[in-house]
Amino acid sequence: NTAADVGAGVAACLGLATIAGTAVRAAGGRVGGSVAVRGGPMADVLSRGVGGGLMREGQRGLAGGKSCFRPFAHRRPHPRHRHAQAKKSKNDDDDGVENVVIVGSGPAGYTAAIYAARANLRPLVFEGFRKGGSPGGQLMTTTEVENFPGFPEGITGPDLMDRMKAQAERWGANLVTEDVENVDLSKRPFEIRSTDRQVFANSIILATGATAKRLGIPREEEFWSRGISSCAICDGASPIFKNQEVAVVGGGDTATEEAIYLTKYASHVHLIVRTNQMRASKAMQERTLNHDSITVHYATEVVDAIGDAEMMKGLKLKNVETGEESELKVRGLFYGIGHHPNSEIVKGQVDLDAEGYVKVGQSAQTSVEGVFAAGDLFDTEWRQAITAAGSGCQAAIAVERYLVEKDLIKEYAQEEAIVVDGEEAKKEVIKTEDEETFDVTKAKHKGQYALRKLYHESDRVLAVLYTSPTCGPCRSLKPILGKLVDEFESDVHYVEIDIVKDADIAEAAGVTGTPTVQFFKDKSLMEVVAGVKMKKDYREIINKALEKEKVPEKENA
Repeated sequence: NTAADVGAGVAACLGLATIAGTAVRAAGGRVGGSVAVRGGPMADVLSRGVGGGLMREGQRGLAGGKSCFRPFAHRRPHPRHRHAQAKKSKNDDDDGVENVVIVGSGPAGYTAAIYAARANLRPLVFEGFRKGGSPGGQLMTTTEVENFPGFPEGITGPDLMDRMKAQAERWGANLVTEDVENVDLSKRPFEIRSTDRQVFANSIILATGATAKRLGIPREEEFWSRGISSCAICDGASPIFKNQEVAVVGGGDTATEEAIYLTKYASHVHLIVRTNQMRASKAMQERTLNHDSITVHYATEVVDAIGDAEMMKGLKLKNVETGEESELKVRGLFYGIGHHPNSEIVKGQVDLDAEGYVKVGQSAQTSVEGVFAAGDLFDTEWRQAITAAGSGCQAAIAVERYLVEKDLIKEYAQEEAIVVDGEEAKKEVIKTEDEETFDVTKAKHKGQYALRKLYHESDRVLAVLYTSPTCGPCRSLKPILGKLVDEFESDVHYVEIDIVKDADIAEAAGVTGTPTVQFFKDKSLMEVVAGVKMKKDYREIINKALEKEKVPEKENA
């Protein structure tokens, strides 16, 4: 379980026997978690040569080298071939105070942003970064959403959030991927401090949602990211769970959904339910009970995890009715046991209930005038994507009415921008490369061919991002790393690796969850960072590598 072992594993799979002088920093963890890097000697790993065929361990070289107060529904729709960016009227005084700041994203935050932007309020949205989960909320860790209107075939949670975010940006919402660290509601206008800025606003919509709960078993921290996870969608495809038996704890829709999802990769899934019946919807219960690869353990609770220095290997269980204890051999434990509200930033400033949920009155108003709440932050009963979106709409309309009533509103005209070929600007797409399409002069790449090629030939810092198709946090991290690579121009090569498509590479690299980023320089593994970090953290790693490179040059001079 050392940096050298991880480096050796990567080296073996890439066609080298060893990687010398490696150093790993296990920098924090996935959102809200910790990290442990797993690795080990990969003596039997076979590496594919770039030009085709198998390359045995030890072989070198390559074989081939974003109003007046009136009903929202009556506003003139925008032309479909254009998108809008909010632009302040020249006749308006800009005092630096925002109309509305939306804290949080997800279906509640993004819907509030869409409605507020269409009302010409130019909302400032703090999507969040690490606190309380990923930008986009809980749906970023959800697979198929089958009950959101308008998608008869279903849609994945991350895809739905991507569409909502794009719609908010299209109408002029200003989205920043930052955590709000402090809110002062005693001042007028309200003061909001994030990790990077201080802003003032005449109104606030709180849409910070809720965070997944943990069990708190004795060895939870020890095995976090080495068998225990709160996100099956993020980590289920990891090599350590492939063809292994795993367990999910919980009896609601989240737990049953995760159990069904995990059957794609695990040999068998054990669903551990503390009571004598599941709380999941009838449809989800039926799917779970009828699945050949799922066994449901009723009236059972997890006492602790069992394992060695490297990995979790089982669970200690107890029957809540008889008190009898037993052991279950599984390589993974995934949590689906509910959530707690992310209300810490307003605790002591707005009224909360006993469990920390924000209390609201009519029109989403909190106990503080001008502060509104939406989504799971106040919803203790329904907790659905569609109800969260509805509450976001309600909060935005309430904000517009409040600003008009208090004579605080500043309207921003919509600036139309023609888009080439009648389409909106698309996100940068990196395509998987092969021998014919690979271009070493480009900074961004995808796939194992590019990784093998760059590992051997690149004289730049090599950043490798390991992702999985359903990983929500990965979608948040990609644009962050993309902008960072643009900053360094010709000093960095960046490669995306899909751990499902390129499972052998991920296994050799000791990847236990996504996202994970590994940094190399001259074939030496320098850093391993799991989860989503601040851009400055990744920038620091790259700068450190570039500084080391300059030292020998100065000495020789």
